[in-house]
Amino acid sequence: QVQLVESGGGLVQAGDSLRLSCAVSGRTFSSPAMGWFRQTPGKEREFVASIRWSGGSTYYAEFVKGRFTISRNNAKKTVNLQMDNPRPEDAAVYYCASDPSGRGSSSPRDYNAWGQGTQVTVSS
Repeated sequence: QVQLVESGGGLVQAGDSLRLSCAVSGRTFSSPAMGWFRQTPGKEREFVASIRWSGGSTYYAEFVKGRFTISRNNAKKTVNLQMDNPRPEDAAVYYCASDPSGRGSSSPRDYNAWGQGTQVTVSS
């Protein structure tokens, strides 16, 4: 089983930057790809970005392309989400998740382990 712990959330002003981090522990070999999702009250969890541990291929939702960057540190077993130029509509609880298929899927149904989430608030 993989354990995931997010950190780095908080209040950020629109246009500034925020960096989220996800610490991965446990059976990390069963987690060949990682993703970031977000959720607001009353809405479904939506895909933000994903990355493959091997090779580092990345995938992004259209609404964050050019603003957010997902990266990994294999030695530290962390996956980060650099949020540049955040907008008020980016405010949400952000979750990291493990994709055992390794594809870096955009569907939350393909992920089998989730962190507890970290709140991001963006002030205008």
